[in-house]
Formats: sequence, structure tokens, C-alpha cells
Amino acid sequence: MFISGIGIVFTRGRGVDSFEKALKEGWREPSWTGLIPAYRVSQETLTDASLTKKIRRADKFTRMALFSAFDAYVNSGIITENNERLGIILSTAFGPHSTTFSFIDDMLDYGYANASPTKFSNSVHNAAASYVSSVLGSRGPTVTLAQFSFPFQNALALADIWLNEGRCEHVLCGCVDELNAVMEYACKMKLKTAGDGKIRPFIFSSSPLSVPGEGGAFFMLSKEKCENNYGEVTGISFSGKTNGKPDITVIDSDGMTGDETLYRETADSTVAGYSPLFGSMLIGSAFNFAAASLMLKNQVAYNCPVPDNPSGIKVCGSDFSAGINKINCVRICRSEKTAVIKIIK
Repeated sequence: MFISGIGIVFTRGRGVDSFEKALKEGWREPSWTGLIPAYRVSQETLTDASLTKKIRRADKFTRMALFSAFDAYVNSGIITENNERLGIILSTAFGPHSTTFSFIDDMLDYGYANASPTKFSNSVHNAAASYVSSVLGSRGPTVTLAQFSFPFQNALALADIWLNEGRCEHVLCGCVDELNAVMEYACKMKLKTAGDGKIRPFIFSSSPLSVPGEGGAFFMLSKEKCENNYGEVTGISFSGKTNGKPDITVIDSDGMTGDETLYRETADSTVAGYSPLFGSMLIGSAFNFAAASLMLKNQVAYNCPVPDNPSGIKVCGSDFSAGINKINCVRICRSEKTAVIKIIK
């Protein structure tokens, strides 16, 4: 399946151009306004009168989903004449938990009869995908996946099935997660936070440091190659097998899933990691996938934002001279399972 469009909402703005700019500029210090340093999405990023008038009561989670999905749709340049052939897949680790907690608080404070029905409807995991479907006028299959280990990889695998079965001509596929005070507290208690605000992807530590983030990343995926093509996904493996050496391996190490020592075994080629740009998230694979897609399309090896490299591996940078034809995106979970997404030019 081919990558025809990209839409992103993250700490440094909205849109694929903002993300590409961040890849070129490198690391920036996170926000220190909460319990811990974190990469937060500003409310200013989520204000667009042409979209928000259609989702006036939607929460932050939904807005990040809609803005990134809509931008991927527009970026593709694809006009779907039959929206019954446009599928939508939204994947998340934690869902709209801010709204869920707020609804529970209302029940505790005011009783079941006085809790907000709007908050209840928006607290459902599939609400955000429904908003996306409604705004785009899609009548194709729409589904939300919730998983901790491989949310983006499973969403891609499902999109590939829909396209191969002929169920859809195009699939908007992406991930969204948000950060609120409750999640910040959980991260502070359960994770080791980087005191200087820097995620270091190439330390390969058994107790890595994290800087939580939030955002949304969506991709327009197509069965046939379209005019605006970023690359082709040729395989999604959960066995850890790569079947050939890629030009670049992009790793998801960000301190979010514990022991990262096994990432060292993937360093048999040039290695890249871009989590310091957007933060530690269980959906971080989607953002690294976007970086890999841009590298293939633009034939640019973006400098790693925090290149600390005590192991002396070959880290992606401006001195990369070969053509970029194949990239593997690798995620390793605490259970020692490895997922590999293979992309070619």
C-alpha cells in the first residue's frame, strides 16, 4: 500500500510542513508548566474556524484526531467521488481519558442524573473517529483500535487488509493520544523523567528516560500509487524479522516502554530516532513513520535531534551520502516482541 498523504498535530504545530521544519531544526526544550517536562499541544494549534464550527463541543483528543486526519486527506490531493470507498482507522493507547475522568468526576459530584450527556458521548473511544467520518462525509468503514503494545502497527495491518480485500480504495489511518494532569502524574510515578528534558534514543538503557508528549498523526493510504507519493509499505511484521538490510532503521526508543537494551541489536545499519521532537508516547511509532516517509520522498537523511551515542553506532545525520530506498521502522515492547514496518521509495 502507498502513502499518499500525511497530517500531523504535535507540540510544534500542525501539518506536515511543521513536522518537516522540526526535523530540520532539531531539538527544542519541552514545556515545564505541569508536574513534569512534557511536549504539549497548544490550544492555538487546535483553532481553525473552518473545522471547529463543525465540532464545537468536541474535546482536545477529538480535535487532534480531526485536524491531523483532515490534513492528511487534503495533503494527499485525492478527491473521493464515492466516499463509501474511504475507510477510517483511528488507533490509540489511552483514548479520550480527560473527558472520561471529567465525566466520572461529574457523576461523583452531582450524581448520575446530572452528569453531562455530551461528556459521556465524547468519552467513548470511537467518538473521535465518528467526528472525522462526519466532517469528511465518509460512509465507508470506520473503526477505533485501542492497544498499548503496537497501536499504530495494528492499524496499518488492518488498513492493508481493507485495501487488499477491495473494501476501500483509500484508508485514512492514524493514531492519537493526549496528555493531562492524571497522565502526567502516572508518568511521574511510573517512569523516569529526563531532568534536562532530553530523550536519548541511542543510550539503549534498561531504565531509559522519558519526556511525555501528545498529538495525532494520520496517513492517507492507497492501493494504487497516487501523484503525491511518500513511499510504499511493503511489510508489517510482528516477528522481528527484517528480511534484508535497510538503508536506515528508525527506532521508537523514547523511555515509554521500559527496557530498551534490545534496540541495540537493530543497529546493524544506519540508525535514526526522532522521539526528542515530539515526546514519549505509546503511539510514537506513527510520528517516526512520518519521519521515515519524508526521508524517502525528499531523499534527505534528517539529523537525529539528540545524537548522544555511547555505543558508537552509526547514527543518521547530514553525512549520510547513500540514496535512501528502504527504511525499517522498529518498535520493541517490554514483552520483547518486535514489530517492523518496511517502507520503500
